[in-house]
Amino acid sequence: MDEVLLRSLTPGVLAVLVRRGADFAAAEDAVQEALVEAVRGWPAGLPRDPRGWLITVAWRKFLDGARAEAARRRREGLVEEQPQAGPAPSVDDTLQLYFLCAHPSLTPSSAVALTLRAVGGLTTRQIARAYLVPEATMAQRISRAKRTVAGVRFDRPGDVATVLRVLYLVFNEGYSGNVDLAAEAIRLTRQLAASIDHPEVAGLLALMLLHHARRAARTAPDGSLVPLAEQDRGRWDTGMIAEGVAILQSALARDRLGEFQAQAAVAALHADAPTAGETDWVQIVEWYDELVRLTDNPVVRLNRAVAVGEADGPRAGLAALAGLDAALPRYTAVAAYLHERDGDPVTAARLYAEAAHKAADLAERDHLTRQAARLNAGRGR
Repeated sequence: MDEVLLRSLTPGVLAVLVRRGADFAAAEDAVQEALVEAVRGWPAGLPRDPRGWLITVAWRKFLDGARAEAARRRREGLVEEQPQAGPAPSVDDTLQLYFLCAHPSLTPSSAVALTLRAVGGLTTRQIARAYLVPEATMAQRISRAKRTVAGVRFDRPGDVATVLRVLYLVFNEGYSGNVDLAAEAIRLTRQLAASIDHPEVAGLLALMLLHHARRAARTAPDGSLVPLAEQDRGRWDTGMIAEGVAILQSALARDRLGEFQAQAAVAALHADAPTAGETDWVQIVEWYDELVRLTDNPVVRLNRAVAVGEADGPRAGLAALAGLDAALPRYTAVAAYLHERDGDPVTAARLYAEAAHKAADLAERDHLTRQAARLNAGRGR
């Protein structure tokens, strides 16, 4: 494979797609997928016209993506921007597509990636960011999943756990930026809860509602992030919180605890506190202990370290953090926060700046940069 040739052709192919009417981000996605196809197929022999081949494949990828995006937007037009409380009034075939893409012939991770791309309407870049892998790696994973299910009979739909994972990732992507994706995930989870008596489905729906209830307070008028402790709780949607808590309580009463129920319990404790200072951090640590037992997820352990720092003091939080991999997302930001609370502004400022450099999200990067600048300015006085 001539990587130099591929690199030399990429800008021209991208320019052609943009001239044909593709927006730049979508054109980049399409070109990346075409490059993956080239890496896989060209070692057997270069096409007669490599540039023309890349343009044709990339344009086809772009059209496929545009059709998927248009279909997703048509589905989103069926619901209002903010999801209403109560049962879903109707059921379309979108949820069935989620189950079909979560086919038993695929590994759970591949099924999730394929569903997010084909049904959820997310770009390869968005999915890669959710999985914390390079975009090219995710493009290859999705391509392999497509090849695996090519020609397979879709008479054995996937399991509920995989579908829940997809819905959660779609919601998280929407919660981070696009309200329509979050609302669509809530709509589909309502449908699933209405059709399946499953406590983890209820737990996921409760978790989504409790997080979505805080959306209006998460950003300032200038678009900057507002940390949970500083949010105006008067802007939280109390009706949505009440619905989420009621759904969670009903699920917990079944005594079949799962990951989403435990996460929803943490969110409910935050929502229940009239002020940040009245948050029941001791209970939150206990729920994180349950989550660690259920998942042994390093990100859960990272969040637990924050809760321990609030419940037992920053030194205890730093001790909990010490056993974790420093390469974890947000590890450096958490370390900065705990060092600041422990009275070490020099180390905290350095770590905030380092965390800002690592942040993939622009709003988060700006927030961390401001934290570092605030501490450095305080030292200069």
